[in-house]
Amino acid sequence: MKAYIQAQIKDSYQTKQKLYEDDALLAKIEDVAKRCVALYKDGKKTILAGNGGSAADAQHIAAELVGRYGFDRDSIPSLALTTDTSNLTAIGNDYGYDQIFSRQLSGMGQEGDLFIGISTSGNSQNLVKAFEVAKQKGITTVALVGKDGGEMAKMADIALIVPSNQTPRIQESHILIGHILCDIIEKELFSDGI
Repeated sequence: MKAYIQAQIKDSYQTKQKLYEDDALLAKIEDVAKRCVALYKDGKKTILAGNGGSAADAQHIAAELVGRYGFDRDSIPSLALTTDTSNLTAIGNDYGYDQIFSRQLSGMGQEGDLFIGISTSGNSQNLVKAFEVAKQKGITTVALVGKDGGEMAKMADIALIVPSNQTPRIQESHILIGHILCDIIEKELFSDGI
C-alpha cells in the first residue's frame, strides 16, 4: 500500500511540475491576477461557480478573498454561486439544473465583474450557460478546467487548462491556482505587491 500512496503523491507533483514548466499557462494565470486587481480597484467583484468538488473550490477561493488569505486586511468582494441552497433549489426546480448559475449571474453580475467557472471536464452545461450570460452582460470569463478544456475553454476570455486527464490531479491543481491568485491579489491590493 505504501507504494500505491507514493504513486499518488508522485502523480500529483508531476502534474504540478507540468504547470510549473508551462510558460503560456503561467502567463495566463498572471493575466487573470492582474485583471482581478484592476477590477477590484474599480469597485467590481469576482464570481465563482462549479459542481461537486469544483463547487467546494469556488467557495474556498471566495472565502479566502472575502475573509483573509495570508494576512489581515479589508474584505475583497467575491461571491460563490454555489452556497445559497434556496436559490439553487428554487432555480433548479423552476427552470432546470442547467440554469442554476446563469440565473444567479444574470441577477448579481455586473459589467466589469469577472466570472470564474470551475470544471474538470469543461463541459458542465450549467457553467456553459453561465458563460453565455456573462458574455451578454460584459463580464470577463475565466475557465478553470482540465483535460482538453471542453466547451468552456472555447467560450472563455481566458482558459486555464490543467494538463491532466485525472479528476483528482486537476482539482488539486485548481486549488493551487486559486491560492496563487488569492495571494497575488491580496499582496497587490494591500501590501507592497509581488
